[in-house]
Amino acid sequence: MKATICQLPDDPAALETAFAALCDHARAHTVDLVLLPEMPFHPWLAATDAVDPARWQAAVDAHDEWLPRLANLGAAVVLGSRPTNDGTPHNDGFVWTAASGATFAHRKYYLPDEPGFWEATWYRRAETPAFQVAQAGQAKVGFMICTDLWFTEHARSYARQGAHIVVNPRATELRSADKWVAGGRAAAVMAGAYCLSSNRTGPADGFTWGGHGWAIDPDGEVLALTSDSEPFVTVEIVLAVADAAKVEYPRYVRE
Repeated sequence: MKATICQLPDDPAALETAFAALCDHARAHTVDLVLLPEMPFHPWLAATDAVDPARWQAAVDAHDEWLPRLANLGAAVVLGSRPTNDGTPHNDGFVWTAASGATFAHRKYYLPDEPGFWEATWYRRAETPAFQVAQAGQAKVGFMICTDLWFTEHARSYARQGAHIVVNPRATELRSADKWVAGGRAAAVMAGAYCLSSNRTGPADGFTWGGHGWAIDPDGEVLALTSDSEPFVTVEIVLAVADAAKVEYPRYVRE
């Protein structure tokens, strides 16, 4: 299957232009799966610790308005995360298909709380750390939304569940880009799965978004990285390779 990773700006006008280009890329490459960044369809809220419920709801509404436009990507499956509000705000991973729309896949559990990333102040984590595979076409997919990536026991759990792909939609800074790629490589090896990540890019409030979306194979080899000159990249995912990795070192080692 063909999967596309990307880096997208969070400025609304720039996002419109970039999304149109992403749609052109995805259709030209006849992709099966597209991974979007963390909560991509509204400017980042957690840059400040001044929580505004009206702004959170505006972000929820913006994502609801954008979701039907995912059909323009021409992909069978689109993955990402979005803000939700059922009386309590959360950051939820979703699997989108034309037939079913966006269905819940995972609720972010590990939330930072520091300048630029006041996430635990803005919204609540999942009540329990539920890391269960979701079906995305023929692939079994495990979600690790941004900071979830660093809690590597869940990558091993995804290996036991037979995940073919671990996805890491994220919103991270440029100065930590290399560290995040290292985390993606470790997650891929531990899960015996492809690891895909898409990120925000461009200026933010006091820092610069990191870009550096990645595609990494089950042995931890980096297949592709996005950049300013190549913000969208499509790679081939071979499900049988991920299946075979589960019986190789270190995945077969029992706890």
